[in-house]
Amino acid sequence: MESVRVGSISIGGEFPLVLIAGPCVIESEELVMDTARKLKEITSRVGMPLIFKSSYDKANRSSIDSYRGPGLREGLAILQRVKQELGIPVLSDVHETHQIESAAAVLDVIQIPAFLCRQTDLLVTAGRTGRPVNIKKGQFMAPQDMDAAARKVETAGDSRVIITERGTTFGYHNLVVDMRSLRSIRETGRPVIFDATHSVQLPAAQGTASGGERKFIPLLARAATAAGIDGLFMEVHPEPDKALCDGPNMWPLDRLEPLLMQVKTLDNSLRSADFKDLEA
Repeated sequence: MESVRVGSISIGGEFPLVLIAGPCVIESEELVMDTARKLKEITSRVGMPLIFKSSYDKANRSSIDSYRGPGLREGLAILQRVKQELGIPVLSDVHETHQIESAAAVLDVIQIPAFLCRQTDLLVTAGRTGRPVNIKKGQFMAPQDMDAAARKVETAGDSRVIITERGTTFGYHNLVVDMRSLRSIRETGRPVIFDATHSVQLPAAQGTASGGERKFIPLLARAATAAGIDGLFMEVHPEPDKALCDGPNMWPLDRLEPLLMQVKTLDNSLRSADFKDLEA
């Protein structure tokens, strides 16, 4: 499997676990900068590469009244400040092709949301930028089907594709994670990321908003790391219960470090020769 380079960070291959983390949506410049600084401090202590994530626009909220973010121009300006002042690569999602040129001028990684992972024009346009592209697997997609989505980006001339597992629809208002999916995605030859926070989401379970089961985030993060992943995606917030988006399935920032230490230990062990010999 080829690794994907994001600035000075390599994802995949023999490289250690990478963290993609930040608040679900940009609520304010102050919150973003404070969270990014603390994430940098935490990951520096743990010894884990960091890519900062936050959305400038959440175009797929459950309700028309839900907070979406500051928008393209203001949101990208805030993410640019994270890059310049803190030296952290940044990632955000795009929802329409007309956003991609502006986004690519700032973002180190362009993310395709799960609901849009089959949108050909969006994938091809993202691929034309030459930026690394992280495609989130749709809740309705089999892991093997993500190869076709990735090829849409690659045929546009961009070979730096990452695929993120975020759970599969299980009846109404629920998701389930099949850990075999991580192996299947890896077999496409591309780095695989596990989204430990959206995987515990209960989509639209609150009627006009999604719920979540935060208590299962550590369990799934450890299990996915043990199954073999190249990166961990987690949305974190200083006060998740007061967050303007996805609060029930975000992890508290002040509880992040011990969880990262656990998954870091697992990742180090699994990369040893003793465990590699067990791969079928």
